[in-house]
Amino acid sequence: MTGVLGAALPAVPLVAGLLGLLLPPASKGATGGEDAARRAAIGLGVAGAAGALLVAVLLLVRVGDPVETSTSWIDLGGLRVTLGVRLDGVAALVAVAVAAVALAVQVYSVAYLRRGPHDDVEVDHRYPPYAAQISLFTAAMLLVVVSGDLILLLVGWEVMGLCSYLLIAHDRRLPEAPAAAMKAFLVTRVGDVGFLLGIALLGVSAGSFRIADVLAHDHATGTLTAACLLLLAGVAGKSAQFPLHTWLPDAMAGPTPISALIHAATMVAAGVYAVTRLYPLFTQAPVSLAVLGVLASITLLLGALAATAQDDLKRVLAWSTVSQLGYMTGALAVGAPAAALFHLLTHAAFKALLFLAAGAVIHAVGTTLLSRMGGLRRSMPVTFWCTLIGLGALAGVPPLSGFWSKDGVLAAAEAAALDGTGPAPAWVGWLVWLAGLLGVLLTAAYATRLLLRAFFGEPRLPLLHPHDPPALMRWPVLLLAVPATLLGLAGFTQWFWHRLFFPTAPALAPGDQLLVHLGPALLLPIVLVLAGAGLAWAGWRRDPAADPARALGPLRPVFASAFRLDDLQHTLVVRPTTALARVARTGDEVGVDGLVEGVGRGASALGAGLAALHRAALPRATAAVLAGALLIGLAAALIGVSS
Repeated sequence: MTGVLGAALPAVPLVAGLLGLLLPPASKGATGGEDAARRAAIGLGVAGAAGALLVAVLLLVRVGDPVETSTSWIDLGGLRVTLGVRLDGVAALVAVAVAAVALAVQVYSVAYLRRGPHDDVEVDHRYPPYAAQISLFTAAMLLVVVSGDLILLLVGWEVMGLCSYLLIAHDRRLPEAPAAAMKAFLVTRVGDVGFLLGIALLGVSAGSFRIADVLAHDHATGTLTAACLLLLAGVAGKSAQFPLHTWLPDAMAGPTPISALIHAATMVAAGVYAVTRLYPLFTQAPVSLAVLGVLASITLLLGALAATAQDDLKRVLAWSTVSQLGYMTGALAVGAPAAALFHLLTHAAFKALLFLAAGAVIHAVGTTLLSRMGGLRRSMPVTFWCTLIGLGALAGVPPLSGFWSKDGVLAAAEAAALDGTGPAPAWVGWLVWLAGLLGVLLTAAYATRLLLRAFFGEPRLPLLHPHDPPALMRWPVLLLAVPATLLGLAGFTQWFWHRLFFPTAPALAPGDQLLVHLGPALLLPIVLVLAGAGLAWAGWRRDPAADPARALGPLRPVFASAFRLDDLQHTLVVRPTTALARVARTGDEVGVDGLVEGVGRGASALGAGLAALHRAALPRATAAVLAGALLIGLAAALIGVSS
């Protein structure tokens, strides 16, 4: 039964998505009511996500020890590809998070993609494909979660990339949306080339793509290191790690609920989850973990610094996601996959909460710019308190969820630095720990700045009368505030940490299996949170109408452009690639096509000449025949004489 539930987990939203794709575009009836297509799309989308959540909860209750079922699918000369699921506590917990966020997004979107007070035209005429694509996106992520075979995992991995392209480009009236979707698709594809090659190396080495076989096989050191480094390329793309992070902020051109889905529990979480799935291999290749630690530290600080200078509300949250992903991959680098998963789960809760609350603000004021907000605390009290909880969890304010999970990452990095407990060199622990501490300070600063700019001070658009969102948008936000507040306390329970630790470190003694750490070490992150929040508050207090980010001075445009790495990538990669493509196109059109067309033209001209001779008048033709006969006779005579 557990295996059947595991197979049903991605199948339920998959069926809902495929049925939804058959629906025609929605339209308003003569009375302005919702038409049948939109109602059917809503029903399928919500039912698919709710069904997936129900199955995930049943799995969470049923799964204790790891369970695996598989059947052979393809056998290529002894290289087996299987269809099956691999279930354990981690898979069940992540599946619950994915399905819960997907359900919240489906319900929220019903009201969000309706004509609002600032919309001149209908915004939901393509609602049926939108809801169907969310269901397919959810199914793809759940396939990654439960897959027992690397090829099956790759299928879900790639379908997510396709769905992200379609969803980011949903509103085609925005010129930046298709461009952002194409950028996300291409940048992640760059990493996916390495991911595919890494899977191929592991499968060929083990003689099977089944995850259990790959983990049990004794791989050659060189092969394993190369495979792990190639896998990290795919992780860098999907989980927005430096230098393949540039697509994630631009993806904000998509609808806000899609930003919540991508940033909270699907696409960006897939890379972290994939590494934990194969973590025993990475511990045998410490070079790959060292590389991961360097990338994580750069990503963590890059995202935090960029977030401090953004004026766009959604881009602040997007760069925040980049930074928080650095914490997760940093935990993996220092040998703490359970801490990475714990932060992944809490981040899913509070980042989904923040994006949906941001959507409520944007829906009410009609802009994403913080410089045009202000004073929303009084007119949108529900949204304010939910945003306060989300930002507190993001910054690591005790006792909210993010405080406990982020402390778990910092404690693991500290132990790796001071005691050398991690599988990577001790300097990796120092790098992740120091970057993580600085990240705490920066996160508290930009979270406080966002709160003050949006909700405090005087309204900057006094003619507007914003209010809290309607019930279908308000209830998902309120319900997500519960795990954002309390999920961190689950780290104290044996039931919870046993499920996070068992798949990756079953041999640890119970005393070593700690997700939360009570002691003097907690004081340093708390002091850093207070310092960061105090700096932002002090800058705002001096002039509530001004932006606290002005204190950055000449560094502000540098941080706002994320150190111009996007421009550098465009200069070093995009332009040369485009120029090479032009050269190839010119060579194809002028050289290859020119040669082919030239041969054709030559044959045509020769045929035309022969045709002209064939149509010659009889006297000329007779003369030509006689001349030819004379030449042949002359040639024969000469040959006879010479012989």
